[in-house]
Formats: sequence, structure tokens, C-alpha cells
Amino acid sequence: MQIKENIDKTTWENFCLSAKEKTFTHSYNWGLFNEKIEDKVWRFGVFDSEQLQAIFLVIKVVAKRGTYLLLPMGPIIKEGVDNKKIIEEVLVKSKEIAKKERADFIRIAPIVLQNEENKKIFKELGFKEAPMHVHPELTWELDITKTEDEILQGMRKTTRYLIKQGLKNIDIEIDKSTNADDLKYFNDVYKITAKRHNFTPFSMKYLENELSSFKDDDQVLILNAKYKGEVIASAMIIFWSNIAFYHQGASSQKYPKIPTSYLIQWEAIKEAKQRGCHTYNFWGIARDEEINNKNHPWAGLTLFKKGFGGYSKEYVRTQDYKISFKYYLIRFFEILRKIKRNL
Repeated sequence: MQIKENIDKTTWENFCLSAKEKTFTHSYNWGLFNEKIEDKVWRFGVFDSEQLQAIFLVIKVVAKRGTYLLLPMGPIIKEGVDNKKIIEEVLVKSKEIAKKERADFIRIAPIVLQNEENKKIFKELGFKEAPMHVHPELTWELDITKTEDEILQGMRKTTRYLIKQGLKNIDIEIDKSTNADDLKYFNDVYKITAKRHNFTPFSMKYLENELSSFKDDDQVLILNAKYKGEVIASAMIIFWSNIAFYHQGASSQKYPKIPTSYLIQWEAIKEAKQRGCHTYNFWGIARDEEINNKNHPWAGLTLFKKGFGGYSKEYVRTQDYKISFKYYLIRFFEILRKIKRNL
């Protein structure tokens, strides 16, 4: 096998379109987004007899706790190709970059399904399960090739009722936009959400860069839900490779009985259908055993997402490969942070 660098955008995106397991965090534009926030980015293709078998995006992350290379939900591998051979090639190239860039470790958020065979691949190659994840390891997805009525019937009764009640409420309106000025409304509600759930929100600049990275290809939409003219819920949806992703969301909870968050999702699902998407990805959820812990920060959000119907998909947990001994200090710090966040 041969690894080539600087794969062009058309080749990259066409390969992703044909792949089964993928997310927008390995799209060409996600690489552009990371370049905008001043991360160093590499794009590689793995070839066998000039046939593209896999692609992988490598991002250099410089954090206070240390420097590492991140492969965000990748590599994306052609169906039927040996996962182990590809991951071996990816590791060799990543180690080469890590040493040149003085990275302390390599972190891969795999896009291969969780099973014993795939877990064994990483273990045999010397990886260790990471103390924290970067992107979702368990997602909730919905088949939207069905009719709108069929999708509604597949929802939890309460969810379906709230959507129908919201549609009847003349004081609710959903605005759709790609205008950066409308991010202000999202950000205002987002900061309220972050304070309520005790997490550090992304900066306005981060959100602006995400929007602009996908906007030119018509792959992003802001949905702001207004009640009597006031924005009380908002979301940013990514439409990529025939899949819609609910990536960013927020609600003020100022009017808890007004179902704007439900209406946003319904409008996003309908928009995705119009764009030819076959799947709506609600992004990350908590595991069943975690939901039983009502203090888990994702418990309520998970119940909300599952109410729309669908199925879960679980990937191999995030994996780390040690480069320097400093990694052990970083790992200890991340374990402490995970405990503090009740994750």
C-alpha cells in the first residue's frame, strides 16, 4: 500500500460519498475549519495499485496540557477493505508526523463499529483506550427515507404530540439562515445552555469559522426558534454526504412548556429530506447505564433525541498511542477532569 498526501477536494468528497461509515468531522471542509482556527492539518489517501482504499485527516492540536495528533472519526475506509491493514498504515504515517511535530501522543476517534474484532486491532497495535472522547462514540440516527407521516408515527407519543402542538401555536416561528449575523442569537442561547449544564461553550469565533467553512458548499443551516419574537432555542445543522448532523444546539428554557426545541428538529428533518439526505444523525447520546444516573449531563438530552425514533450506532472508543512519557501526565489530568465533569 502507498500513502499520498494532499488529496484534492473532489477526490476526497467523492470517496466519502461512497463510504458507509463516515461523519462530517472527516470531511474536506472540516479540515478547512481546523485550518481557520490555526491548527495544522494533513490530508492523506491510502492507495493499493492506484485504487483509493481509505482517507485520513490528521490535525495537530496544541493544548495547555500537551500537543497531540488527532484523527477525528477516521480513517474513512472503503467497504470490504481490511481495517487492520489500513490502520497499520495510518499509524506508521501518524507516528512519523508526531515525531517531527514533537507531539506527545496520537489520538484516534475511530469510525469503525464497536465489536471484538475491531477492538483487537487497536490493542494489538499498541493503542490504549483514551480517558476521554473528542467526538461521539455512541450516536443516535434516524432513517429519513420514509414519508413524513411514517417518521412521525415512529416517534415517542409525547414527542409527536409536542410537535403537533407547536405547529398549531401561532406565536412560534422557525427562521432558517446561513447569515453569520444570525449566529448571535444562537450564541446568546448557547451561553445560557452552557451555564445551565456546566460546560465550557465554544467561542463566537469558533462558531463563525464552523459556519463559514461549510457555507460556500451549502452544507450548513442555522435554525432559530422564536416565541413571540424572542429566540429561545437554536441549532446548527450540517448537511454532508447525504447525511444531516445535529451538531450544535441550545435552548434558554425560559418558556419550558413551549416546544420550540422539538419543532427545530422536525424542521431540520424535513429540510434534510428535501436535500436528499437518507439519515438524520442526532450526534452523541449517553449509554443506558449512564442515563440511569440522572446527574449525567447527557441524560435529559439523550431522552430528548431518542424520542424522535431511530437507532443507536456505537463505534470503537477513542484510542491513544503514546509517543512521549509526558502522555502519562496528560492522561492523569484527563481522568481527573472526566471525574469532575461526572462523565
